[in-house]
Formats: sequence, C-alpha cells, structure tokens
Amino acid sequence: MGFFPHCALRSLLGPGRVQGTSRIPGTKQLLLSLPHGGVPSSLMLRYSSGGLIRTQERTLIAVKPDGVQRRLVGDVIRRFERRGFKLVGMKLLQVLLVLSGSRILPNSLLNAFQAPEKVLAEHYHDLKKKPFYPNLIKYMSSGPVVAMVWEGYNVVRTSRAMVGDTDSADAAPGTIRGDFSVHISRNVVHASDSVEVAQREISLWFHSSELVDWNCCSHSNLYHV
Repeated sequence: MGFFPHCALRSLLGPGRVQGTSRIPGTKQLLLSLPHGGVPSSLMLRYSSGGLIRTQERTLIAVKPDGVQRRLVGDVIRRFERRGFKLVGMKLLQVLLVLSGSRILPNSLLNAFQAPEKVLAEHYHDLKKKPFYPNLIKYMSSGPVVAMVWEGYNVVRTSRAMVGDTDSADAAPGTIRGDFSVHISRNVVHASDSVEVAQREISLWFHSSELVDWNCCSHSNLYHV
C-alpha cells in the first residue's frame, strides 16, 4: 500500500495501528488495532490495486434468554449465514447476579461459561436511569445468553434491519422480532446499533483470543467488484 492510502486511513480512523495482509489474491486486509488493547476494531478494510473496495465490519448479536429458551438460536444463526455474513465468535453464557453481597453461585463454580453482572451493567449503561432497568437486568440474567460476533460488509446497519424494531408490535414481518417476538420486554435478540457501539460491546463480551479470523470460500462471490 502506498503512502497516501496509509495516511488517509490513519486520518479517517484515528489513533491505532494498521496491520495485516489478506490471503485473498490481489487484496490486502487491514486490521485497525485499538490503542487501548483488547478486541480489534470492528472495521476491517480491504485494499486492492484499484483502491479501497469494501469495509468489513463486525457486530455483536446476542440471543436473549427468551430466544434461547424457545430454541431460536439456530433460526437466528441461519438468517445471518444465509445473508452472507461470517461468524467469527460465539459462546453460551449465564450472567451471574450479586444478591445481598453474595453471588448466587460460589466462586468454585465460576468458569468461562459465566459472566459477572458488571458485563450487563456496562452493556446497558445508557439505560440505568430508566424505570425498567432493574427488570431488564433480572430478565437478562434469568437464563443463558448466546453471544455472537458476525463480520461482513455493512453488517451493523444490515443486522439492525434483519432484527427489526425494538417493539415487536412495530417490527415488520420477515424480521427476527417481527416473526418471533410478541412483546417488547421479550424481543429475542440484541444487535449493536452502530460501529462504535459494536466495538465497545464486542470488547465487553469477548476477548480478542476468542475471535477467529478465517477465510470464507464464498467471499469472492459476495464482495467481488
């Protein structure tokens, strides 16, 4: 990559480091590593001799406890795979609440499949002053959550459209919530609402070592220009 594209990327994306080479012939994949460490940025830029051709984003999709209980995890995964997005991270988690200064489960039972309550508190930090916040945290810790990271071109905006309106009464048929949700308090799935929010949420739920950067055999059919 020449001097000017490097400068342009640094100017547009701010502090960080551009690195990496794609295994796709004729292109380079540029990963912007964030200065504070942790999970790489949810922006992945592909560059070829013809210039910057596609912006690969990453977003957090989480199947909420009601979706897991209703066995809808497979349906959610199927929709994102059929749309052409690539799964780069997934895990099943049970969020632990703290009650009266003591955890529901003893420390000896804490493991990689459980997450502390502070993860939810940080995830929903902008809703802390809402009257429904306590019930929201109680609901999100009532059962397992399947957290996923999906990658693809414009995946943040597209996934929001696929998920549908927060209120199931307004969610269009064909969207996940429009097809499966019957009430706003049980709306099946979460999706990051911006690239910046996706970066923060992915770093909350995943460590960088839990995300897999792999080559999809259908990439040239999906993104060729």
